[in-house]
Amino acid sequence: MGFYQGNDLKKISGGRKRPYRKPRKYEIGGYPIETKLYDRDVRVSEKVYGGNIKVRLKYAAFANIYNPKTKQSSKVKILSVIETPANRELARRGIITKGAIIATELGKAKVVSRPSQEGVVNAILIEEVKSS
Repeated sequence: MGFYQGNDLKKISGGRKRPYRKPRKYEIGGYPIETKLYDRDVRVSEKVYGGNIKVRLKYAAFANIYNPKTKQSSKVKILSVIETPANRELARRGIITKGAIIATELGKAKVVSRPSQEGVVNAILIEEVKSS
């Protein structure tokens, strides 16, 4: 089910704005997919406008981490969500969004992809775990 996100119900000077046409297919929205931590990756395919398919990540367990010092990428297990700049409540619930700081086996990393839109968690390593 989608949501109409047009502006035909806004109030102008106290009066209701009358719709001049019906809602269009490309104007609908949908429920947000909140990517949560889990023991494995779960992806959902969805048909979108233009006959295209969008792969959404519903549950995440692994992230592709890029280390800028060594210029190497690796697939690493996500341990927890530390903080989210969008909303601190999302971090408490374990929801991964773009810009979120996640704890991984390599250390802290910042998410640079949109998991619910792209179907993958890509992140850049910002703090390595010191092994002794």
